Amino acid sequence: MVRLIFRLLFWLKGWKIKVHPEVDLNQARKSVILAAPHTSNWDIVFAVEACRQMGIKLRFAIKREWMRFPLNIAIRPMGGIGIDRRPKDNRKKKLSMVEAMVNLFEGRDELAVMVPPEGTRSRTEKWRTGFYYTALEAKVPIVLSYLDYKNKEAGIGRILHPSGDLEKDMNEIMTFYKDIPPKFPEMFALDPRYV
Repeated sequence: MVRLIFRLLFWLKGWKIKVHPEVDLNQARKSVILAAPHTSNWDIVFAVEACRQMGIKLRFAIKREWMRFPLNIAIRPMGGIGIDRRPKDNRKKKLSMVEAMVNLFEGRDELAVMVPPEGTRSRTEKWRTGFYYTALEAKVPIVLSYLDYKNKEAGIGRILHPSGDLEKDMNEIMTFYKDIPPKFPEMFALDPRYV
């Protein structure tokens, strides 16, 4: 039912899909997908439906506790996947978010996890880099997806394989997102450390 509602909203709002010619969608099926710019609650609706139309089963990470009944009835169909940060073995320290995310990729042929690198819908000039280290350690690509609210276009513009040079790769990511118009432009900022 949730998917049907998302499909209807996508169509009613006049959105269309665009995949740049050099993008191989097969690589996106096991990847970290960036959700940027992220300035509205509507972003998840359009992103989930756009990925579905591109044949990508999109997931987003959420605390394991939120995946319990009755919340899981709504969250799971939207693509929610629980993050378990409990320690492995006898370690006393809980896993970092990156470690927990990397664990999600282990033993899976397909897993496309969407991450908002800004970490919030509010304006911030400091992007989080956990998505980068997750992709690097899990040996999966970073998909530069976008929602262009001006042209009502949802798509994938590029697939980046992390090189291990954070500054170089983040500069490429900032260059990609600098001209994407968000729903609320005043709420979006690039990270000046990498511009």
